[in-house]
Amino acid sequence: MRAVPPSPPAPAPVRRNTLLLAASLAANSGTLQLNAAVASLTLVRVVEVKGLLGLGPAITLAAGALAALPAGRAMDRRGRVPVLVLGYAIGVFGCLLAALGSRSDSAPLVLAGLLGVGVSSGVALLTRAAAGDMYPPERRARGISLVLFGAVFGAILGPAVFAPLLSGRSLSGDTLAVLWLAGAAFTLVALTIVALVRPDPKTIGEQLGSATAPPASAVPLKVILRRPGVLPALITAQASFGVMAGVMTLTGAVVVDHYGHAGHNVFPIIGAHVLGMYALVLVVGDVIDRIGRTTALGSGLVLMAASSLGLMAVESVALTAVMLFALGLGWNISFVAATAELADATHPSERGRLLGFNDLLAGLTGATLALIGGLALGGLGVAALAIGAAAIVLAPAPFLLRRRPPAAA
Repeated sequence: MRAVPPSPPAPAPVRRNTLLLAASLAANSGTLQLNAAVASLTLVRVVEVKGLLGLGPAITLAAGALAALPAGRAMDRRGRVPVLVLGYAIGVFGCLLAALGSRSDSAPLVLAGLLGVGVSSGVALLTRAAAGDMYPPERRARGISLVLFGAVFGAILGPAVFAPLLSGRSLSGDTLAVLWLAGAAFTLVALTIVALVRPDPKTIGEQLGSATAPPASAVPLKVILRRPGVLPALITAQASFGVMAGVMTLTGAVVVDHYGHAGHNVFPIIGAHVLGMYALVLVVGDVIDRIGRTTALGSGLVLMAASSLGLMAVESVALTAVMLFALGLGWNISFVAATAELADATHPSERGRLLGFNDLLAGLTGATLALIGGLALGGLGVAALAIGAAAIVLAPAPFLLRRRPPAAA
């Protein structure tokens, strides 16, 4: 365990930007929960093919993945805020299309809407690049945690808004349309808040790292990938994000189709999952700064595997929520550690590109696992989904836990 030297209080612009970025994620968290809860159910209801259970989540995850790398490159060229604003604008439009498609039973409109929602989610995830810009390496995990903590409030607000809208109602097109309109409102609030962030976090990062000269020219991505700590962080991110996203987005089908619970019970479970993802993030950030990135990377994966297997032993709403909370907490530990490791390895002018590449791979992994997981869930049941998720997330853990941490830069 290494001691973390005390750092001076953050300057006023950093504190203000941290608060605004956290608030934008709080609003976006509502749309995230809606997408996780009903994306698969929305598409299946419109196309009336239950075998396509994982297609809705796969579409949103793949769209977010494909948007991540160009969004990261654009962030490095034009700053973090303009790209985040554009991403949220696409999300508002996507929610409106999903609402219209649900209301009119139009599969093309629903598909287009899910694509927009996915793009928005992929861009919003890059908010952590802005968070990493504003804090020095020894406090970077803490800074990223402060921004991510905003999603906790969305985890509380989301079920409070969505569950009453669905309570006592069937999953009809009209009901789904109302839910997606509420998602558009959440995303519009996120857009408005993030537009107030200034100066751009990338500018703060360049000032903070003024003692380190920026690269004279664009460093090839393959060179960045060979830097110490980058590859383990990428491997962890693929396993943790893929399994987290795959299981989370199929939870609605598990709870409604396999456990026989009413549709409104999905939102408290997803809310518990999002709380696990972010509620303890402030504690997790401090712990990661003290125990080191490598230990945190592997430990988060082990916790995710245990909670995935736990889904086989529970059927009640309360216990399913506990398992999803633990899954979110395991992802939290590995995700913050991986983000801090990748941020440490890059200059602000490279950071968006590397995180975007990471999110490209992670999102495609998540989309693949959601699609395969949907087929496994529909054909073999919850046990197949749980065992497969645990096996995937545990695969890199032994390597990570044996690995010696890289020397500090």
